[in-house]
Amino acid sequence: MLNLNDLSLFVAAVEHGGFASASRQLGIPKSTLSKRVAELEQRLGARLIHRSSRSFTLTDVGRAFHEHARAALIEAEAAHDVVRQRAAEPSGTVRLTTSVPVAQQTLAPRLPELALAYPKLHIQLDVSDRFVDVAQEGYDLAIRSHFAPLPDSELVQRLLSTEPIILVASPRYLAAAADPPSTPEALAGHDGLLTRPMATSWRLKRDDHTLTVTPRPRMTANESTALLAAATAGLGIACLPLSVCRSALQRGDIVRVLPDWTAGHVMTSVVMPHRRGQLPAVRAVVDFLANCFAEE
Repeated sequence: MLNLNDLSLFVAAVEHGGFASASRQLGIPKSTLSKRVAELEQRLGARLIHRSSRSFTLTDVGRAFHEHARAALIEAEAAHDVVRQRAAEPSGTVRLTTSVPVAQQTLAPRLPELALAYPKLHIQLDVSDRFVDVAQEGYDLAIRSHFAPLPDSELVQRLLSTEPIILVASPRYLAAAADPPSTPEALAGHDGLLTRPMATSWRLKRDDHTLTVTPRPRMTANESTALLAAATAGLGIACLPLSVCRSALQRGDIVRVLPDWTAGHVMTSVVMPHRRGQLPAVRAVVDFLANCFAEE
């Protein structure tokens, strides 16, 4: 069985163009390097290098042997990397910032799983709906919801999910309505639960058809949980991301209105400074987040 160290010395001698140059790069005596390669040739029973005081050239078999020896060293390094990466247990503090809805609906029920899986990992979660400057404020990760692709920046981006924005109302509201909406145009005669005073219309889409409808303003709130509660109470029709109202839909507290239509999509991404994404602890959290959103 050949010694990988001898293969490494032979490859170094070849790629540095001789024993003298290789010995300087490796920090070992030229005589030691030459002796080890000579012993390798003896074990192989073949001359790999033509030596003279002025030249260093490979024989035909030496060229073939070099090609395979170099490939063997690459594979050995890859095998070492696999073990090294697996052995690098995530540890230390990871600072994560996200919005209130994501924290409440997705992270809060699941973060204990991450803590139990990695006892040496300390998650520092900052919940805020303000825009956070990730790099300047020292965060490792930020989860951002957005309606269009994020602009190019120095941050690494990973898309976690894309979900529809849907119309919902309580069965009680629909049962009490004189004319439950069967078309988008009919929404003009219904109470709408809106996100902003100036956002009085909904832009709906089905396949290639797009139209704008304007319900009667019944309540305005810039927080989805409040709008969901209002819809559940029977105040009117709300336009919400699916993740916000999934549990209420499953319980039957609300139902979809015009299920063939959506009001666009909301994307959720995690962003991070490039250098931080290489750390085992940060990679572990990113993979965990990807699984959380995929399961939803």
